[in-house]
Amino acid sequence: MSDANVRHEKYERLLKQAQSCATIDVAVAHPCDDVSLRGCIEAAKLDLIRPVLVGPPERIRAVADTSALDISQFEIVRSAYSHDSAAKAVELVTAGRAEALMKGSLHTDELMGAVVSRQTGIRTARRISHCFVMDVPKHPSALIITDAAVNIAPGLDDKVDIIQNAIDLAHAMGIADVRVAILSAMETVTAKVPSTIEAAALCKMADRGQIIGAVLDGPLALDNAISPEAAEMKKIASPVAGRANILVVPDLEAGNMLAKSLSFLAHADAAGIVLGARVPVILTSRADSLLTRLASCAVAVLVAAARRASASASIR
Repeated sequence: MSDANVRHEKYERLLKQAQSCATIDVAVAHPCDDVSLRGCIEAAKLDLIRPVLVGPPERIRAVADTSALDISQFEIVRSAYSHDSAAKAVELVTAGRAEALMKGSLHTDELMGAVVSRQTGIRTARRISHCFVMDVPKHPSALIITDAAVNIAPGLDDKVDIIQNAIDLAHAMGIADVRVAILSAMETVTAKVPSTIEAAALCKMADRGQIIGAVLDGPLALDNAISPEAAEMKKIASPVAGRANILVVPDLEAGNMLAKSLSFLAHADAAGIVLGARVPVILTSRADSLLTRLASCAVAVLVAAARRASASASIR
């Protein structure tokens, strides 16, 4: 097996899993550059999504012509500028015409501003948060890291929702045994490091049923969260230690540095998804590879499928 196949095998399994689900309609906000337009076209070719392109039609067609991309089969919803694209993409969700949003060539703040708008947005009672689904070479399973992109300094109550969003994502991805590590700089609880106290509180909240669907442990340092050898050396006896598949970081700065360290030093790929809104939001970066963009679409497909199944079960 080649190195490329080893590196991306988790994402390739994710794509195959998503292709077994129904194709979803996705409102793509402002796909006005080659990278964003090509990504949604390739996802459509794999029957993951049916894109609705929201932006200035002249700009979208100019990009397609320059890059020799065929967009003749896709609907284009006219908007005047990037903020307008974000608002109109959200309107498609509100109208029931899209099961997901996808970021094009606009700033994340522009899209998320439309998502969280109190007047016209698509917020829910759950706090909105971001998850990276990371394919780390030589690590046995995908790692979900949260929150490294939306919540800057979340408090205890915020982290309850952040963790629950990640657990729900793990179940949507078909992960049966969900193990959540609440990360800090150490594995002992001390008043000198507030994140250790929060970690302990979150674990007790899970014991009381305030967080469901997973086993939690924390505080755990990164090494003894993902390395069985490190956990054994520290004599940490826990179903999570050394085997975590969700890593909950103390704040955005820690999460951002962890995710980028894995990406640039360990050559990991990082698919991105925002949860807690009425639909999943596919949040990609200009630096993302095509495979990463496709994996982000696949994650959104799995989340949408899980929500449809949940709604169907509740009706019955």
